[in-house]
Amino acid sequence: MTLETIHADNRPHVVIIGAGFGGIWAAKELADQPVRVTLLDKNNYHTFQPLLYQVAAAEIEPEQIGYPVRGILRRMPNVTFTLAAVTAVDLTAQTVTTTQATLAYDYLILATGSVTQFFGTPGAAAHSFSLKTMEEGVRLRNHILTCFERAVHVPPAERRQLLTFVVVGGGPTGVEYAGALSELVYGPLRKDFPELDMADVSIVLLEAAGRVLGGMSESLSAYAARSLHKMKVVVQLEKRVTAVTGTAVTLHDGAQIPTNTVVWVAGVGGEGLARESGIEVLGNGRVSVLPTLQLPQHERVFAIGDLAAFPAADAASGHFLPMVAQVAIQQGIHAAQNIGRHQLGVPLAPFHYWDKGSMATIGRNKAVVDWHGRTFTGFLAWLIWGVIHIMYLIGFRNRIMVMLSWAWRYFTFEQTVRLIMPSSQAAWLAMAPEEVNETSAD
Repeated sequence: MTLETIHADNRPHVVIIGAGFGGIWAAKELADQPVRVTLLDKNNYHTFQPLLYQVAAAEIEPEQIGYPVRGILRRMPNVTFTLAAVTAVDLTAQTVTTTQATLAYDYLILATGSVTQFFGTPGAAAHSFSLKTMEEGVRLRNHILTCFERAVHVPPAERRQLLTFVVVGGGPTGVEYAGALSELVYGPLRKDFPELDMADVSIVLLEAAGRVLGGMSESLSAYAARSLHKMKVVVQLEKRVTAVTGTAVTLHDGAQIPTNTVVWVAGVGGEGLARESGIEVLGNGRVSVLPTLQLPQHERVFAIGDLAAFPAADAASGHFLPMVAQVAIQQGIHAAQNIGRHQLGVPLAPFHYWDKGSMATIGRNKAVVDWHGRTFTGFLAWLIWGVIHIMYLIGFRNRIMVMLSWAWRYFTFEQTVRLIMPSSQAAWLAMAPEEVNETSAD
């Protein structure tokens, strides 16, 4: 269906902005409704973000967690995909402006997702690596491998700085990446670089709170910290970063950690389109929504997933639902169902989140799972984590390829994706360490 035929179609037009978990599942739910749907995204693929850290740790290929959006929509004749960046939303005129065209909508679903939040920390945005997109995952992998290549040729002091890797944020992503990085460094890279002394390597995980995995039970948090310690990850708690440069991290107590690599996973906020379009947002960029997921005073506009500030079950605490895939999936389905209710003229249903538990993997045979008060650690938790993630991967080929990659790594202790690509990245070897960091973090 082209843009011309879309305008000629008299069915209600639903525009979905964002092909993440929420947007994709909303489109799937709308496929059986008497509407025409336009799904907009600046990428032509859906990224399975829960495994993005494994791309950055050279464990899997980027294409193993990406799937073409058009392939997902192939059997949905009433859904059209447009590759375009959305530049503005006009809630009064009910239009969405993109780099390709301006679309009128009858219903709008904002599923734009989230971006890394640096909390105004000086230098953090300029000198840190984020981990939100496929490109950022590949760029971080390139940088880690380049640091080792460069470390072979520099003096000891400079080598230790190159081989110090600081992960800021002790949530699931920070814990998972620190563990994966440890397995990469003390596994394949230790054998790849016999000329380097692994005593010069330091992986530091900084967390501003009193424990890692603060959203889980204290017992699981303690297990994760112990596991990371055994994997030679230095966990520093109650350490708030106050400044980041190309060569160091400064902490609130004045201490500095010389490093060329800062991975910032300390927080996320709503993507900026809503704020830029004049939609009222909270301090972290998220949009307040009604229990039905509608925007206040805009009954035909829904916000879902990371963008939506939806009160948690303990609403009195002032907390909102976490910015995780399960929330986005359930809200995408619910928003689509409420659009159907609105067309029928029946009352819209309030959204109720079904918490399927939380989990994080730390490394080989090490994971934590919190499922409705029941907790699991170790090998069993690691198996549960793996099965759940394979189930939610989109595409049979992706599931098979990820399972094969995991099996190969499990039995051989190897990570095969140790490639610095594209080849232009080799130019980094001619740069000073701070130039390497600044260029790769752009």
